Amino acid sequence: MNVRKAELNDVYQIKNLINVNANKGLMLPVSVNQLYERIRDFWVIVDDKNKVVGCGALKIVWKDLGEIRSLAIKNNLRQKGHGKLLINRLLEEAKDIGLKKVFVLTYVPAFFEKSSFHKTEKSKLPHKIWMDCINCPKFPRCDETALLKIL
Repeated sequence: MNVRKAELNDVYQIKNLINVNANKGLMLPVSVNQLYERIRDFWVIVDDKNKVVGCGALKIVWKDLGEIRSLAIKNNLRQKGHGKLLINRLLEEAKDIGLKKVFVLTYVPAFFEKSSFHKTEKSKLPHKIWMDCINCPKFPRCDETALLKIL
């Protein structure tokens, strides 16, 4: 397994991986258009055949704040440390570019709590983060849990 920055050729594999999990209610779906616009935010885990088996993105929200988004691991590879590997790479990138805090909105808070994220009130996050929420099918009744990590 290899962790690397996502490439344009990965878009459809990332979409399929995320949307399989979205169909199970584990995360929000993404479109091909969204992925092409955000491909530079993504890191992927690829197997020895260069197939995407995991993905995650770091979005810069403000001068000191980032968001981990769209973290997904292929179902048969869960519970093997791949999600933790991606989180660590995303947090490393966050530190490298000077972010001081990273948050996540998730349906699986326990997973992120294992990486020292702590629950926070959504109202404590800047209003700027809600720009994407307008297009969410669950807006304005967001049922995700907000967690924050100070770097």
